[in-house]
Amino acid sequence: MNLTEWIISIMEQLGYLGIALLMFLDNIFPPVPSEIIMPSAGYSASQGQLLLLGVIIAGCIGSLFAAAVLYWVGYRCKHESIYHWVNRYGKYLWIKEQDVRNSLHWFEQYGHRIVFFGRMIPAIRSLISIPAGMSHMPFWKFMFYSGLGTIIWTTFLACVGYYFGENQQLMQQIFSQVSHVIIGLVLLVIAIILYRRHRRKMRD
Repeated sequence: MNLTEWIISIMEQLGYLGIALLMFLDNIFPPVPSEIIMPSAGYSASQGQLLLLGVIIAGCIGSLFAAAVLYWVGYRCKHESIYHWVNRYGKYLWIKEQDVRNSLHWFEQYGHRIVFFGRMIPAIRSLISIPAGMSHMPFWKFMFYSGLGTIIWTTFLACVGYYFGENQQLMQQIFSQVSHVIIGLVLLVIAIILYRRHRRKMRD
């Protein structure tokens, strides 16, 4: 049984609970991708097995619960303890210490905006919660930005599966184009931040 078949079997057995569980795992364990989970759930909704709104709500709940857990891990644990844990066990989650350090650097450099966009970027989505906690970003603000990004991304994925689930090639093209757009937006935001900092320094 491949990963897609396993994901579909979990959803068939557990329904909305299975979707929430799988999206929780997507944030904790990057090799379980939301790009398979939510479109598959959306396609099931198009077949009358689930409700599209229920699929979206379940996906958001699972994602945000995982984000909250990872945030508090980052908030409560000392930096060196996190790095030590990642060095020891990160290989089982496909996470390296440098990945966490890079995420923390991005967060400190580009501020809270990265949380919103990070929820829509594979791999970053799983990591951004930890540096947010490590930086002691206010929890309500973290959940607000995370919620916005999660709702947009989860709704998009579910709707793609709902309307285009029978055309796998078209779905892959959509995901590819959207990923480029999101990365482009992130780079644009970073460029604007750097430009504003440069102008501020020039004025000072």
